[in-house]
Amino acid sequence: MRVHTIQGFFSALFLFAACDALAQDPEIESLRTAIDELRTDYESRITELERRLAVAEQNASQANYASQQTAATAAPVSTATSSASSAFNPAIGVIFEGFAWNDGSDPEPYVIPGFPLGGEAGSIQQGLSIGETEINISANVDDKFTAWLTTPLVIEDGEARIEIEEAWIETTALAGGFAIKFGRFFSGIGYLNSRHAHTWDFADQPLPYQAFLGNQYLDDGVQARWVAPTDLYVEFGAEIMQGSRYPAAGSGNSGVGVYSLFANVGGDIGASSSWLAGLSYLDAAAVDRPSGAADDPFVFNGDSKLASAHFVWKWAPNGNWKQRNFVFQSEFLWRTEDGEYALSGSLPTPYLNDQRGWYLQAIYQPVPRWRVGGRIDGLSSDDPGPLYDGTLLAAPAGDPLRYSFMADWSNSEFSRLRLQFTRDEAGIEDDYEWGLQYIHSIGAHGAHAF
Repeated sequence: MRVHTIQGFFSALFLFAACDALAQDPEIESLRTAIDELRTDYESRITELERRLAVAEQNASQANYASQQTAATAAPVSTATSSASSAFNPAIGVIFEGFAWNDGSDPEPYVIPGFPLGGEAGSIQQGLSIGETEINISANVDDKFTAWLTTPLVIEDGEARIEIEEAWIETTALAGGFAIKFGRFFSGIGYLNSRHAHTWDFADQPLPYQAFLGNQYLDDGVQARWVAPTDLYVEFGAEIMQGSRYPAAGSGNSGVGVYSLFANVGGDIGASSSWLAGLSYLDAAAVDRPSGAADDPFVFNGDSKLASAHFVWKWAPNGNWKQRNFVFQSEFLWRTEDGEYALSGSLPTPYLNDQRGWYLQAIYQPVPRWRVGGRIDGLSSDDPGPLYDGTLLAAPAGDPLRYSFMADWSNSEFSRLRLQFTRDEAGIEDDYEWGLQYIHSIGAHGAHAF
């Protein structure tokens, strides 16, 4: 009897539990439905947040492109591409530049007695002008190459046209600190030659760059560089170029008219100072290279050899350059030209001459956004001989000199307004120049070298 009673009790309990579970089935389904709805809503919210995050990261990458170039700031000179640029394929930037310039004398044609000018050498256009509008396009091609394209929009004789200034490919994955660049690019010689105009500290190039390199030497070719795996920054480079542009011309030697060598060494001094020093050598073959007036040039055939040395010292308290900084830089250049000139209305005349050029400049930023600076630059020349007496190639009576002073204000790294005054004693007559320059950029732009 007792056993049956216990069995009845458990049977009743089981039936009660089963009935209760059946009664709760609608509530379970309701809970499951609510959970599914929450999961769906959660996933949609996560998707929307991820989309908004991707858009925000893309916009932030464009606004902070230069500051994120950590690889480029790790060494005094670098062409490394940061991870920020991979956010765009390709990264596109535009540089706007313009002038309001006054020259005391007629700057056309601009001449420096004793020094044949070519390339882009010359004074800034008088009055109001927009200068070059430069479009930069860059991207990693794949895991082993990166590419760069610069296309200036220029106005000449009232007409706008598009040029290809730079178009090069560079390796990114060679072992042992080696890199190879090929295409059209600014040569790595000197300190200023490879720097774009919007990064200059003055509105124009120093006199030796104008006289010896036609402002900047740009050509088609191949460049190889090696950076030593040492704490001290050590770089060696070599180039082979076509030789189609000043100081070369005519693409001599079957289209291999120029070769160059350069070396740079630099490092840090404590937490506040850094320095860079370098040597360069350029050997150019000139075939029918014109100088002087376009309608009646004097033509040079021969060899042009250029050597240069530069030194740069930068100081910023504890490395914080945004608050206060000081930069001193200098270059000395030596040129030898050996060949012959065909002057107007005369037979080719032998020409052998040594010339020298130099500049010293200092830039100081006392407070954020404001900088002031001064530069003195000069040239000197040996006498090419009595056959050139009375011509523009005769040795000048005095060494050409120029004194420049500037002050600029940068609202951000993307905009700059500059005032510059120059006392020019390099031309036929002494001259005073002054003017305003604006430089603005939008979109991505690469980190500036040391």
